Amino acid sequence: MKNLPQILTAGFLALALTASPSALWAASAVSEKEIAAKVDTAFKKLSEADKLAQLQGIRPNDLMEGGKLSVEKCKQLIPHGVGHLCQYSSSLSLSPDGLRNFVRELQNYLLTQTPGGVPAIFHEEALTGCPTLGATTFPQHIGIGCTWNPELAEQKTRFTAETMRKAGATQALSPMVDICRSAHWSRMEESLGEDAYLTSSLGLAFIKGLQGDDLRTGIAATSKHFAGYGGENENKKEFMEEVLMPHEVGIKLGGVRSIMPGYHSYNGMRCIANKELLTDILRNQLGFDGLIVSDYGAVYGLVRGHFVSDEKAAAAKAINAGADVELSAGKCFPFLPAAIKEGAVSQEAFDTAVKRVLDLKARLGLLDEHPETAKDEHLDFDPPAHRQLAYEAACQSLVLLKNNGILPLKKGTRKIAMLGPNAASYLCLFGDYTYQALSAFWWNIPVNPESPKLVSLYDGLKSKVGGEVTLLYERGCDWSKPTEAKIDTKAHADSRLEKVKMMVFKDLPKADPEKALQIAAESDVIIAAMGENLYLCGEGREREGIKLPGDQEAFVQKLLATGKPVILVMFGGRPQVIDQLEPKCAAVIQAWFPGEEGGNAVADLLLGNINPSGKLCVSYPKTDEKKMLCYNQGYTGENVPMYPFGYGLSYTQYAYSGIKIPSEARTSDAWIPVSFKVKNTGERAGTEIVQLYISPKGLSVPGKPIQLKGFQRVALGKGEEKEVVFQISPQQLAYYHEGVWVIEPGKYEIMAAASSTDIRLAGTVELQGGKKTLKSRSVFFSLTK
Repeated sequence: MKNLPQILTAGFLALALTASPSALWAASAVSEKEIAAKVDTAFKKLSEADKLAQLQGIRPNDLMEGGKLSVEKCKQLIPHGVGHLCQYSSSLSLSPDGLRNFVRELQNYLLTQTPGGVPAIFHEEALTGCPTLGATTFPQHIGIGCTWNPELAEQKTRFTAETMRKAGATQALSPMVDICRSAHWSRMEESLGEDAYLTSSLGLAFIKGLQGDDLRTGIAATSKHFAGYGGENENKKEFMEEVLMPHEVGIKLGGVRSIMPGYHSYNGMRCIANKELLTDILRNQLGFDGLIVSDYGAVYGLVRGHFVSDEKAAAAKAINAGADVELSAGKCFPFLPAAIKEGAVSQEAFDTAVKRVLDLKARLGLLDEHPETAKDEHLDFDPPAHRQLAYEAACQSLVLLKNNGILPLKKGTRKIAMLGPNAASYLCLFGDYTYQALSAFWWNIPVNPESPKLVSLYDGLKSKVGGEVTLLYERGCDWSKPTEAKIDTKAHADSRLEKVKMMVFKDLPKADPEKALQIAAESDVIIAAMGENLYLCGEGREREGIKLPGDQEAFVQKLLATGKPVILVMFGGRPQVIDQLEPKCAAVIQAWFPGEEGGNAVADLLLGNINPSGKLCVSYPKTDEKKMLCYNQGYTGENVPMYPFGYGLSYTQYAYSGIKIPSEARTSDAWIPVSFKVKNTGERAGTEIVQLYISPKGLSVPGKPIQLKGFQRVALGKGEEKEVVFQISPQQLAYYHEGVWVIEPGKYEIMAAASSTDIRLAGTVELQGGKKTLKSRSVFFSLTK
């Protein structure tokens, strides 16, 4: 497969930007005429009660007794059917075959024993694969961001779609494409980083892989959280240029079929009930024609947040704004008939929402005469190809932040101290919205390290070092203090958080710091595996600051005092402040939540079996201060990070040379060519992530001082040199001003870089011609060769 921006040829862009999102996918699936006919036929069969059922969801446990589907409960709770089965796999501990059978039984009930006979959409999260027992667990999203590899991101979700379809799922509440610029936000781990261009590229790849070429065999993706969740969204220019870009790309180039508004507010109103956001911007301006689903509990959150007086008012406010479906259950939407009767909601708005649900079901093949609800074959949710990709993704997600020459570990190393709470733990391998994290956090179900097989760092290193190396292990300290990790019940609308209990220290033997220090003193090298686990980062989790949790920093200081070289390996869902440790450590590795193969990937990096290529998709803060940090604002004064956006070390070196940039171009040009050479000057093969930045100079409307506008992963053998070519569209230089996009003549510095602060080559192009205005952007990515 080619690098994603390369796939986006001018022809593809023209198709994507002149066709509606639905038409984009209909080219290889069902025609729009056929879709409309299926929707019309199904709609005419529905009573008002049947229609209302389509706008709500339900959880599988509500329909079960003794671990099995109860037809009696179905008749009681969903006599008219239901629109969605919510988190249907992560809330159940069923084998793959058992899960498939459950879906088939419930769909059979809906098809044969409800008046409308309409199957449900079974949806799940899909950030790190299908979150179900035994399924492949890929690295957390922030780790995928550090791969800078759209090809890998697309293949990962193709595998995820394959697994989900086999078990009857047809929609994913992913990807999250929020632009995240504060590590204090515990959901940063779900993001692809701080930059709109990188997030848009990887988010598009995610959508394309998940939905495929035909939604009848793919999974409908959901772009979330619309828009500006977890960050600042008050700056209109930044909101239009950056915050909306990943969603806009997903709609215009990916044909994403579903959108989820965030829990937050935009211009004083919660997103789920914000007509300006959902109708004026999303539907009218961006052209989205798909389904808008609420985040869990978000509609009732209007009542909890005192935006409206009661459930009926909340339902009216949401559907009038443009929302279609209330998840995870109908708490407010059941009042819609009364709201219609009173004139607070029109029949047209109600029917339109129902038809949008049916439209998605038709595209997914659920309204076919004989819909396929699951596969008959015996199901393996962690086949070798998926597991191999999980390993490759983990390897590419790792970021080598510091190395004084200690890595790769030398062959003469005979005794290694493996210390820290994450050294032999499985709880640091996966972040939020994996099956393991969901079942452990929400349901207190212990993690099963055999389904799928989980490889801790200790497991991975022990299997690779051989008999000549002694590997000594002791935890040495706990992850955090018992009072440090808290449940955040105020910042979210999901009322289930009020019942969750932290289980960080459950069934753990007591840490022995004295034994750990003794082991450290007698070893050749110390590997300190620190950071977070699934309880310390993620939705609803809250802890004090972003330094290493608990007593971890003090423990590492004691390890450093032994005089032995310390390799700090940090797991978790966000950067963690290490300003007091980094100068003394021999090496620092950011491992994130690396997934089921994480232990093997980190071990291979330590031993030199792989050459690290990951680069940061977020700025790495130097202090614990709560503030937004992003490279495109410029790193000045107190905003200088520990490590910049785009940074990451390798075991080889790369030289850049010979940049070619035209001195002049015109605002009306289609493309501006840029080329240069990159050479591997080190002693081993590697992959360099080449980054292209642009700085506008002296424009009438000030822009960000530096902006990512292209990147490539360039694989180079020892001594090998390659030419790197970009084609930049003048549209990529456009800024938003007073309702239009402006391409302004002037000077633009173009920079080839190894990171946002490591500029290797630069040149200036003068854009000539008249000022050009556009109603909307139609080109988002540079082309590459």
